[in-house]
Amino acid sequence: MPEGDTVFLAGKRLDEALAGQRLSRGELRHPRLSTVDLKDRVVLGVHSVGKHLFLRFDDSRSLHTHFRMDGAWHLYAPGERWRGPGHQVRAVLATPTRVAVGFRLHDMELLATADEQRLVGHLGPDLLDPSWTEEHEAEAIRRLTADPNRELGLALLDQRVMAGVGNLYKSEVCFILGVSPWAPVSSADAGRVVNLARKLLLRNAFRPEQSTTGELARGRQHWVYERGGRACRRCGTPIRRAPQGTGVEQRGTYHCPTCQVAPERG
Repeated sequence: MPEGDTVFLAGKRLDEALAGQRLSRGELRHPRLSTVDLKDRVVLGVHSVGKHLFLRFDDSRSLHTHFRMDGAWHLYAPGERWRGPGHQVRAVLATPTRVAVGFRLHDMELLATADEQRLVGHLGPDLLDPSWTEEHEAEAIRRLTADPNRELGLALLDQRVMAGVGNLYKSEVCFILGVSPWAPVSSADAGRVVNLARKLLLRNAFRPEQSTTGELARGRQHWVYERGGRACRRCGTPIRRAPQGTGVEQRGTYHCPTCQVAPERG
């Protein structure tokens, strides 16, 4: 599933391409929205909330999309060949100068802009909220510590705690803090957890590369994520990958058994 910074960057690029523009084409290829035609609507702006995107129009409606595991928005010049099969296209929003194509957008809803909170009101503070304040930080800490016995890795992935962290940043935050993802929330400094998660997301919010090490070279961007079996950059111990969570919530979690405080499972 895309991280919050990926969704933030997609929203920023869509906003730069479409905001203030009148659509010359506005197709929604979704069973519930197949009869909707957004042609001639003016795009007022695009913004993200955690992993949710909202495109706002001049008729007081918003198009909500969520990437889930594999969704994406692509931007093209008119006439440029699309980098994906037509049967995966769920939305086509075009202006005279740009074409936005939504691929594999499993979640899509057209709703009143005033009702956006219905879809995101349950989320915790958005770590990439441009208006982030100390109050947002305090609320994220409160939600994180509400269940001190919960596994830290699971709490980090819970968008109701704070919005934006995915499996990559979950693994990397735990490693940098030296805490096992299976350790209870109470074993970590909640303030450091929140601030580090926000710092890492902000570091990568304006570029497609996601680095937690400070390096952008291929193979050097992450401490543990997707490095199973390779040597830990700090101690040389092989990085392990083990499942965390159950059912559809289960994710492969990367960790160093030497650098990160037990307990660990798997």
